[in-house]
Amino acid sequence: MQQLTKIQQRHFAKDEAAMEYFGAQLLLAMQHQGVVYLVGDLGMGKTTLCRGVIRAAGHQGNVKSPTYTLVEPYEQEGGTIYHFDLYRLMDPEELEYMGIRDYFGDTSLCLVEWPDKGEGLLPEADLLVTLEVQAQGRAIIWEAHTQKGRVAADNLNKQLLLQ
Repeated sequence: MQQLTKIQQRHFAKDEAAMEYFGAQLLLAMQHQGVVYLVGDLGMGKTTLCRGVIRAAGHQGNVKSPTYTLVEPYEQEGGTIYHFDLYRLMDPEELEYMGIRDYFGDTSLCLVEWPDKGEGLLPEADLLVTLEVQAQGRAIIWEAHTQKGRVAADNLNKQLLLQ
């Protein structure tokens, strides 16, 4: 199997609206399916980015962080979006009890906040998205980890260049 060369790409989000816009572009780039890991300190905007993805898919209601439930499903026309927040996960084995493997299918998009908490039980990310403070906003850095992720990363970069 050919080794995938990892190339980081960056985008600046100046505010919450820009973060949600990036989320909408991420949904298009991922074609409503795959695995996206979201990494960043508390308050970096991971849930805001997820809100952008979920609203762009057509969800009209509230989008909250599933900090205590670990996962929140959003059934949409293009498939199901699963928003995971593993911040409060004490042991990765807890994921086995909730049937973690059932969530990661061909017709789902899985957004995983704090993926390091589920290390060893989560599937490989197609795309790794890291959020960092930059000036008064956030730097969004993404990197493909699979061929599907490479296609999504390239599409995302093109979409953002057109804005």
